[in-house]
Amino acid sequence: MNKVILIIKREFITRVRKKSFIIMTILGPLLFAGVFILPVWLAMRDSGNIRTIEVDDDSGLFVNKLEETSNLRFIYVNVEDDKLFEHTMQTNNYGVLHIPNAEIDDLRQVVFYAKSNPGMEVKDDIRRAVNKELENIKLNRSGLSRDEVNQLKGNVSVSATVVTETGEKSGSAEIATAMGYIGALLIYFFIFLFGAQVMRGVIEEKTNRIVEIIVSSVRPFQLMMGKVVGVALVGLTQFILWMALTVGIVQFAKNYFTVDQFEQGKEQIEAVSPQRAEAAQNFEFIFEQVNSLPLGTIFVAFIFYFLGGYFLYGALFAAVGSAADSDTDTQQFMLPITIPLIVSVVTLSAVINEPEGPLAFWLSIIPLTSPVVMMMRLPFIVPTWQLILSMALLVLCFFFTTWMAGKIYRIGILAHGAKVNYRVLWKWLVSKN
Repeated sequence: MNKVILIIKREFITRVRKKSFIIMTILGPLLFAGVFILPVWLAMRDSGNIRTIEVDDDSGLFVNKLEETSNLRFIYVNVEDDKLFEHTMQTNNYGVLHIPNAEIDDLRQVVFYAKSNPGMEVKDDIRRAVNKELENIKLNRSGLSRDEVNQLKGNVSVSATVVTETGEKSGSAEIATAMGYIGALLIYFFIFLFGAQVMRGVIEEKTNRIVEIIVSSVRPFQLMMGKVVGVALVGLTQFILWMALTVGIVQFAKNYFTVDQFEQGKEQIEAVSPQRAEAAQNFEFIFEQVNSLPLGTIFVAFIFYFLGGYFLYGALFAAVGSAADSDTDTQQFMLPITIPLIVSVVTLSAVINEPEGPLAFWLSIIPLTSPVVMMMRLPFIVPTWQLILSMALLVLCFFFTTWMAGKIYRIGILAHGAKVNYRVLWKWLVSKN
């Protein structure tokens, strides 16, 4: 046991000292925290960027009527159609909006001339301003006011309430879907990333003949388990650091920006774009819905499925590395191992549509796919017995695959230059050595 601990320490210390580990540990939280901080910062930064658009209205319906925003204003010009290109090249304004001479019911498209391709926000603001004025014209012609039309529209929203043994609470399918995707994809990438590290480490030691010296002191199975557990601790350490640093950066940003600045940012968002205004209004609602999820269960399950899924696949990756002499040789053995992981990601959309359906149930129970699929299901509230069954089967499958990988590893780690195929692997598995 002491020898395994020594191998674990060696694998852990060697990897956490690498520059790549340090760089990714710093960059990860910055990227995650940026998702929360960047929108408000951009809103405050873009508030003073006013774009002036010239409007060439051949129809005469929109002159001095288009509604301006805090970052978009209109001036009205009269340009001949054949000189629009030349006029756009010479103007100092952002661009020229050409509205053709057409009847109200026939107006289907307007053209915006600019020296560079405009952003989506500018195009949306122009489209919204033209459509709003077009609606006003049609409403005046029909004798109805906008308030009367708004009263005729249906405005019913659907809210979900999750009923459990502990009571009832609100739920959001959108937030649950986002949380499920994040957890599932993180598990998927972690398994591939750190599993590949184990495989490459085995191949490197095997190629350099270092392993021949190591196995003279420890058993091959101890070496395999030490490498798998050591890399797992590296991944777990990096994940914990990511979470801690991300929370710290977000909290620092909240303390740096005063309440007045955040309120100012909200006002600027509302002035810049109705779409941003809606997002700002839903900002607090989103966090309320996130807090309504079983975050404690999700976090504990994430740690369990991260370790369980990695141990299961890490042992198989180590076995593949022991059977090959180079990365190229591993390709023929990688496909059967990675197919279950790929299937679990491909079927996530079907799991979202029916999280309690038979497909979602069986994929979250089968150990080779449960680490990814169960993380997708958890935000939708999974029955406790299903979660326990899934975890128990994952543990049992881990012991089986570790035994199987250990037999391959024990022989393959010392096999140099031999042509290994599936028949050879089967002989290694059934051998009594």
